[in-house]
Amino acid sequence: MFEYQDSLARLAEAAPLRDKLESIHSVLRRRHAFVDRIAVAIHDPETDLLKTFLASSTDANPLRHYQAKLADCTSLLEIVERRRPRVVNDLESLGDEREHSRLIAAEGYESSYTLPILMKQRLFGFVFFDSCQAGVFTAKVLPDFDLFGHFISLVIVNEVSAIRTLLAAIRTARDMTRQRDAETGRHVDRMARFSRLIAIELAERHGFDDEYIEHVFMFAPLHDIGKIGVADRVLLKPGRLDEDEVRLMRTHVDKGRELVDSMLENFGLDSFQHVEMLLNIVQHHHEAPDGSGYPHGLRGSEIPIEARIVAVADVFDALTSARPYKAPWTNEEAFAALRRFAGSALDDECVEALAGRSDTVREIQEHFAEVNVG
Repeated sequence: MFEYQDSLARLAEAAPLRDKLESIHSVLRRRHAFVDRIAVAIHDPETDLLKTFLASSTDANPLRHYQAKLADCTSLLEIVERRRPRVVNDLESLGDEREHSRLIAAEGYESSYTLPILMKQRLFGFVFFDSCQAGVFTAKVLPDFDLFGHFISLVIVNEVSAIRTLLAAIRTARDMTRQRDAETGRHVDRMARFSRLIAIELAERHGFDDEYIEHVFMFAPLHDIGKIGVADRVLLKPGRLDEDEVRLMRTHVDKGRELVDSMLENFGLDSFQHVEMLLNIVQHHHEAPDGSGYPHGLRGSEIPIEARIVAVADVFDALTSARPYKAPWTNEEAFAALRRFAGSALDDECVEALAGRSDTVREIQEHFAEVNVG
């Protein structure tokens, strides 16, 4: 009676998204052996960037850590405009000389089927089915790929939407309590993208995949959520804090951990992937490599790498932003300061990763500039 095993049972487990995509790929290949790769890219509407997120063929993934403006991807833009999938049974026929097309062709892929991922009629990203054989995506098999494509879309959207819901809830809580410090919405937009930039630079050295990088980007804005629980007289004080006030301000780290635990439970999200990464960012972004940080005085590699990444991104943006008590520093001044802190207060490789991408840093600053400060 119970001899049959559910071929997609993995999807009900608390498994990484990549493992779930591999399971779906395995089932699909039993029906259509020519499918060599399934990939997912997600779209950032704020910057129009299309970013690689997941791929089922990790041994031959030509687009790891890749991003491009959707506006520059003509054929993908047409998919969005038409709200229809794209079948390409001979990739050479596209005649596309863009980097992503060359990289795909160089790995031997000859045909593809691409479905847009739409959430409430807005573009969320794309699902790509690729094959090393030409002419395989025929009218006979395409309904199967529609089914699997929408299934994959639901799995991805469900997880990412949960994180976005958590972000929205926390921002709403801050608005309702009216507990605001000098940090603006633009601050978290910038520092999240600085965090992603650092993660990309360190990816090869630390073995970060695109899913990890994207979660660093999504979780970075939550680093200081514990400030919701800090009294206005401390949080909004324009001058230097005294010893008692510093002690109270430092409680935001533990308050943040408690708040995240509570919200994960209340939203039923305590089993979703990368919870540990979120908790590490919230609780450890004020630790320092020399052990002088808080709350636990961790040293060097004891500090989770995602917390080290967010710390550098956060400090850099704080230095280069205007505050009621200071003018913004230039990027050059801020990078010089980061290098002075490197190895003691801040992680040295994270500092160099950000400093090495100064052009992209400036682009982020220009795109997410403050409209009105003060």
